[in-house]
Amino acid sequence: MEWFGPSFFLNLLAGGFLDAWFQKLYKTFIAKGYYTMLFEGFRNTIIITLGALVIGVVIGTLIAVIKYFAEDVPALKPFAVLCNVYVNVIRGIPMTVLLLIFFYVVFATAKNGIPVAIVAFGVNSGAYMAELIRSGLNAVDHGQMEAGRSLGLSKLQCMQKIIMPQAVRYILPAIGNELIALLKETSVAGYVAVVDLTRAGNLIRNNTFDAVNTLALVAIIYLLMSLVLTKLLSIMERRLAASDKR
Repeated sequence: MEWFGPSFFLNLLAGGFLDAWFQKLYKTFIAKGYYTMLFEGFRNTIIITLGALVIGVVIGTLIAVIKYFAEDVPALKPFAVLCNVYVNVIRGIPMTVLLLIFFYVVFATAKNGIPVAIVAFGVNSGAYMAELIRSGLNAVDHGQMEAGRSLGLSKLQCMQKIIMPQAVRYILPAIGNELIALLKETSVAGYVAVVDLTRAGNLIRNNTFDAVNTLALVAIIYLLMSLVLTKLLSIMERRLAASDKR
């Protein structure tokens, strides 16, 4: 074996280091039963992320459509102004502060922090989704709307049947990136007594005094989830690109 060569470090990693690490993980999470807390945190993280994504897409779509039509409909301009205020205010408040406001002020009587976290993260995500979706709508040639109108379709029908289906190929990759960012943002949900993945890891660390292995495992789980979402996003983008060539 060559000293300090590639094979040396590979044998070192494959040998005592990994064995000791796995034994420590087994002792901390399996033998002491803390894996159940980690599973609970993982489940809550997924629930908050997906719930907030749905709310964010709904809010973002509504705002984007209002701002899109407000360019040609004067009656919608006041609503567009309100939408701009919402986007600027929400995007200007740190997520942690917004989450605390929702939990201790807006929903001060709430007993369960998970629904509050879903709403707070959804409202925050909606501000970013609005700009992503609006940019996707604007990427579609405005002549498409005029062509639909010439066929006797209303503006809403044109949006539903012509503009939105074409804008989806621009919007979906951006929504995928927002989903990954949203997944990592939920790590602050522990501020409102939600046992998410980060909070579960911190509780385990406090009980076992094993900071290195616990936090490393939590980081690896987040990394794996991000890599899976990135891979799915890449597959989706390739399929959208292939469909455009047909």
